[in-house]
Amino acid sequence: MRIAIIHTRLRVEERHLADALLARGAEVDLVELRDVVFDPREAGKWREYDLVLDRALSLTSSLTAVRMLEHLRVACLNRSEAIELCSDKLRTSLALEAANVPTPRTLVATSAEGALLAIERMGYPAVLKPTIGSWGRLVSRVNDRDAAEAIVEHRDTLGGVQHHVYYVQEHIDKPGRDIRVFVVGGRVIAGITRSSSHWVTNTARGATAAGLDVPADLAQICVNAAACVRADICAIDVLECPRHGYLVNEINHSMEFRNSIITSGVDIPGLVADHAMLVAARGATEVAR
Repeated sequence: MRIAIIHTRLRVEERHLADALLARGAEVDLVELRDVVFDPREAGKWREYDLVLDRALSLTSSLTAVRMLEHLRVACLNRSEAIELCSDKLRTSLALEAANVPTPRTLVATSAEGALLAIERMGYPAVLKPTIGSWGRLVSRVNDRDAAEAIVEHRDTLGGVQHHVYYVQEHIDKPGRDIRVFVVGGRVIAGITRSSSHWVTNTARGATAAGLDVPADLAQICVNAAACVRADICAIDVLECPRHGYLVNEINHSMEFRNSIITSGVDIPGLVADHAMLVAARGATEVAR
């Protein structure tokens, strides 16, 4: 069995995954996308792989590569549909709403004037996010009208096209933490909490992680969330709302996990490798259910 791991930067996660696959008897190639040219008429060496595991850090590279590989009828984890749904917060929200998965209330506008109306309708504080982005970057808590006007004006004047989509989310008064749940192959494999004195509880912003035994009701919500975005491998960020309970906030299609292995006590790369081997063995071109 031969598996390729495509990447744009070789991180600890990719090395862990390669080691886990090798330990299970797979042949593994680490393929840096910078050196790759795809031909839609010729599969070439890609036909040699039973599966391609996407670990590209660049969203553009990830989507481009997986779309090309799917066109060439090469099985990929995750598929392009899942990457598209997870990487765009608006598309994630729409998928969650359509599947009745609990998620924070969201309003969307396409102009500065509309953005201010949406923030006022949502009420203060509100949260303003870019629809595409990670690690908590450019996420703003808007506490009053003055802040709303300043942030919206800056985005309208200085931002690129994607910043002119205004994604306004209700502010959840969470208990100083959020929850990250790892789902692989339709099954919850691990969970952690991320705590911080700052309202943004990303570990990239200094939050402290701890292990979590995921309760059954939360596990079911996360399995449903992964299914509605067609993701075989993902990390789901969940907020604990004092009024509405668990709310799925975001879904990460190419999650980082190096700091969660010891924290959770779970061999995350090993379980991802197990699932990848299963998919490769059955030669599936459709892996999400």
